[in-house]
Amino acid sequence: MKIFHLPDLGEGLAEAEIREWYVKVGDVVKVDQPLVSMETAKAVVDVPSPYAGKITALHGNANEIIQTGAPLISFESDEIEKKMPDKGSVVGKLETSENTWEDNHVVVDTTKTKSANVKVMPAARVLAKEMNVDLTQIKPTGPQGLITLEDVKKLLNQSQSKSSHLSGEKEALHGVRRTMSQVMTQSHQEVVPVTIIEDADISHLPPKTDITVRLIKAIVAAAKKEPSLNAWFDGKSLERQLNDAVNIGLAVDTTEGLFVPVIKDAQTLSDQAIREQVDTYKEEVKNRKVAPKNLQGATITLSNFGMIAGCYATPIVVPPMVAIIGCGRSRDVALVRDGKIVAGRIMPLSLTFDHRAVTGGEATRFLAELIKQLEG
Repeated sequence: MKIFHLPDLGEGLAEAEIREWYVKVGDVVKVDQPLVSMETAKAVVDVPSPYAGKITALHGNANEIIQTGAPLISFESDEIEKKMPDKGSVVGKLETSENTWEDNHVVVDTTKTKSANVKVMPAARVLAKEMNVDLTQIKPTGPQGLITLEDVKKLLNQSQSKSSHLSGEKEALHGVRRTMSQVMTQSHQEVVPVTIIEDADISHLPPKTDITVRLIKAIVAAAKKEPSLNAWFDGKSLERQLNDAVNIGLAVDTTEGLFVPVIKDAQTLSDQAIREQVDTYKEEVKNRKVAPKNLQGATITLSNFGMIAGCYATPIVVPPMVAIIGCGRSRDVALVRDGKIVAGRIMPLSLTFDHRAVTGGEATRFLAELIKQLEG
């Protein structure tokens, strides 16, 4: 018997979600035959078979989350292997328990409470702990009195229904939206954000100016002027890394959630090359074809939300980056020049930075250079 564990489908991705199984128990497969479609933080990936043989078990159903390194598929094999207990892997910190109970390759915590012993799936225990749920109040539906993840969710839904008269069905977050929720939670817990806002006078720009390209070129210049904003910061070790390359994460909105492909080495690209890269990323994101490597390595982020609506914002910094620039919708306004009121056009800018690693002076100098480049 061979067990194929979920490999890392990206650089350090902790988990992936099952989208669709291409095989079933009893199928005989070949090496490199696609087995399952998995959705990672930002992409959908087909996982090929590492073995040739007969499938004896699928460790998960569609829409279930599988941790990297956890069992994914069991194969029939003539090789004799020493059976080792599978400790599994779950998100969050688990309490140490005195006993374990194993059934169908699932390791279950058996933890003593003040009133009784309960047998709980690890994922169910994590959710119960996060939501402050008393496990002894849950009626288990799993085999041999096992509390499952669905049991915990059912109790939570019942409690919420009693306290709310709102209509509408609830749905679990999956894929990109689930990842976005996790990343935003991390940011809220780790970053000390400060936002400064200012307007750039772009009255002189021709009507057909490529604003996105101009913004990217301005960010490159501002990063050269004040490199503290084009940096990574480790809050645990209190170490800062100033980056020579300006890798700009470009926030792209979709119905499935937010994607942030990265324009690598923007400081080396021409206007035309930047435009071609932006167009390519938009098409790849639309078709869910963007490569995982192109969603990693950003050193600073641009959110051009003004293309939809809004003037100013408080954009969210995603660690290990320390800054994000938000560009609002440009608009016509009355400006004062040489003591006279004239018609002009402004671009509203919002800069959020992590005050643990960036000073107010560094941030304002960066924003001043950004505006200078846009107005020049």
